[in-house]
Amino acid sequence: MSKLLVTREGPITTITFNQPARKNAVDLEMTMALKDAVLEAGSDDSKVLILAGAGADFCAGADLKAGIDPRDDVAEYLRAYTNPTIKVLREMPKSVIAKVRGVAVGIGCNYALAADIRIASETAKFGQIFTRIGLMPDGGSTYFLPRMIGYARAFEWMVTADIVDAARALELGIVNRVVDDAALDSAVADFAARLANGPSLAFAGIKHALNIGERGTLADALDAEAVNQKACISSDDFREGVAAFIEKRKARFQGR
Repeated sequence: MSKLLVTREGPITTITFNQPARKNAVDLEMTMALKDAVLEAGSDDSKVLILAGAGADFCAGADLKAGIDPRDDVAEYLRAYTNPTIKVLREMPKSVIAKVRGVAVGIGCNYALAADIRIASETAKFGQIFTRIGLMPDGGSTYFLPRMIGYARAFEWMVTADIVDAARALELGIVNRVVDDAALDSAVADFAARLANGPSLAFAGIKHALNIGERGTLADALDAEAVNQKACISSDDFREGVAAFIEKRKARFQGR
């Protein structure tokens, strides 16, 4: 049985952590496969990527039972596998949705944080649990969380390793929406379809400009807007959008 499943339905790709008996904890094999799958999804012709977990959980972080040798070069491991995955998730020119039910802790939490949208079921639980075993958070959480919830809350969450339930995650702004567990699949599918049927070139421009704005100056953000708007206004989608507006019909965007 593959520890990572990659499926494609039309313009939507789904990558699923597939070790439900281990709450989808990731080992080296899964980490390597995830990097390859994300790199491929980042460059193919799909329009939306969904990250999900098989069974009742999203991802319980690193699989400690698989064994971690302190003599290994963890910095090299992160640079070779985890960090490229996180960067591509955030920088790929398509929308990434994390579908979270059950636990999303450790690196599992941080894969979700790297997505553009997080839709959680009421069963979802998030945690930066690294300090429980004497580690510090990795996977980009020290970048994402201060921007989401502020330095003080990020620091507190990381040092206490507390578990945050779905309602609190929504209150803090860690997730975009919370739905009943039974409605999670349909809620994500509907949102993914909405993104897939939208002006994906414009969505890619929004994602790129937001990333620039997040780490740059106002001048950087303004320039990114200008560059991406130029691409949008030259697109077939823009012409279709204007025609649909004038003709009072729904636009049929093609992503070009």
